[in-house]
Amino acid sequence: MATAVVAADALKESARGPSGPRPRRRISRRNIFVYGTLLVVSVYYLLPLYVMIVTSLKGMPEIRLGNVFSPPVDITFEPWVKAWSQACTGLNCDGLSRGFWNSVRITVPSVVISIVIASINGYTLANWRFKGADVFFTILIVGAFIPYQIMIYPIVVVLREIGLYGSIWGLVLVHSIFGMPILTLLFRNYFTSIPEELFKAARVDGAGFWRIYFKIMLPMSLPIFVVAIILQVTGIWNDFLFGVIYTKPDTYPMTVQLNNIVNSVQGVKEYNVNMAATILTGLVPLVIYFISGKLFVRGIAAGAVKG
Repeated sequence: MATAVVAADALKESARGPSGPRPRRRISRRNIFVYGTLLVVSVYYLLPLYVMIVTSLKGMPEIRLGNVFSPPVDITFEPWVKAWSQACTGLNCDGLSRGFWNSVRITVPSVVISIVIASINGYTLANWRFKGADVFFTILIVGAFIPYQIMIYPIVVVLREIGLYGSIWGLVLVHSIFGMPILTLLFRNYFTSIPEELFKAARVDGAGFWRIYFKIMLPMSLPIFVVAIILQVTGIWNDFLFGVIYTKPDTYPMTVQLNNIVNSVQGVKEYNVNMAATILTGLVPLVIYFISGKLFVRGIAAGAVKG
């Protein structure tokens, strides 16, 4: 009897026809608008990159023909070699190579120092409440949004007094300090999103400040560390203002070297060399984004922007 009832219900359902929401048409006004907008934006951003790449692979006689968008007839990598090791800026003709290694020497310690200190600050503010923590956090928030242009001259005076003005370590100190507030905010918000029960359980088991940090927090914090690394590497590597103010010609970072090569008034304007130099300067941030893009999105979604 029960089987018959079930069969009758099944027949009724089949008689009613398919249920659920009607499938959307693939071609609709909404889809045309969305994908059309994405296509236009993609072309807008990719077209300059295409022009830079094809121009960097052409010789100067072909560039003088004025066909900006045409692919190179005879591909040459000589502009890339010259941009890296032969382009002249004033009396120096060593291209971007010296600026590249200066940027590496500036970026690596700046990223490590700022992220280590900011992660500890964020962990402390999230899990180890102390007297004056709210005041300290408010100061960091305010510091994150102060325009750094108004602090340029005071920093010059401070670096001069401590003997670091014009040196790489002076610029490392500047980048580390300026990256601290926003990174502390990111780490604090991320650690706040981690279930508090884990912290309390570790405290019950007798774990202290550093053991909880290294054994529990760090293994769970890979996404936010990737976010911090991408933000710092991109900001420090692409920085021009601090590099040109707080260093000298022997310690100029890559962006300053690029500016000197592009704006050089000596000899013929070699657009292929300039384009190759620009691409070489931007390769490091691009590679990092492509390698760790998914982890960057995970870190943002997991609490990097939660208050």
